[in-house]
Amino acid sequence: MPNDSLSRRQFCVNAGQAISLVSLASLLPALQGCGGSSTGPSDAPQLATINASVLNGVVSLTIDGSSPLNAVGGAALVQSSAGGFLVAQTAPGSFTALTAICTHQGCTVSGFQSSQYVCPCHGSTYSTSGAVIQGPATAPLRTFATHFAAGVLTITVA
Repeated sequence: MPNDSLSRRQFCVNAGQAISLVSLASLLPALQGCGGSSTGPSDAPQLATINASVLNGVVSLTIDGSSPLNAVGGAALVQSSAGGFLVAQTAPGSFTALTAICTHQGCTVSGFQSSQYVCPCHGSTYSTSGAVIQGPATAPLRTFATHFAAGVLTITVA
């Protein structure tokens, strides 16, 4: 009789381990999705960084001939005391400004490839309008109003 008890106990231990392994295996795709692609962090080219000033809730920067934002299709990471912003010139004199904080896990989005912003941490990609193109992020980037006149771009953050 003690051998039957030991056999049952061992059976229960083995069964519990098997169930645990099956459960973990079923979670593997979800865990991999959190980490992005199997290639790991993004290797997209880094955005040029521009420093800007802030006054009364408005970020201001001059766009001249040497600015990475000078041409349509140009993009930059704009740093200010109000935070970081992804800025792109989408049409002549028309700009978009987005928060530079990835909606997946809060990394600073700093890559730009094929007219898409790329998060270096897990590879989420966003359009220049802030829409998610590829996850793991599921929420779009926050947008801010812009105005361009006399070579000065303003971004309203307040």
